[in-house]
Amino acid sequence: MFRVVMLYPQTSDSHFDMNYFLSKHIPRIREIFKDLGLRNIEVQQGIASAMPGQPAPFMCISSFLFDTLEGFQQGMAAQGVWIIGDVPNYTNVQPQIQISNLVFAGT
Repeated sequence: MFRVVMLYPQTSDSHFDMNYFLSKHIPRIREIFKDLGLRNIEVQQGIASAMPGQPAPFMCISSFLFDTLEGFQQGMAAQGVWIIGDVPNYTNVQPQIQISNLVFAGT
């Protein structure tokens, strides 16, 4: 399994519209990737860092679990222009993207 993680850095002038992200962007992502091996979506809203009184380094972290890397790549090839083009509708920062091979999940 593969996990695609989108990290949205928090800066002094950054903003993130969580309502738009959850009500518009994520449903469209589900639709794009539903038949391409998308297994799970997680969205985390940053609230703090490990240091007391310090802001979270990321406003949002979203992760998408896929059966195969090819499924993700196929969806991006077909709809990547829309996916990336929608980013300014919910944030003014460029997300950092990491694709990882899931090697362990559990407690």
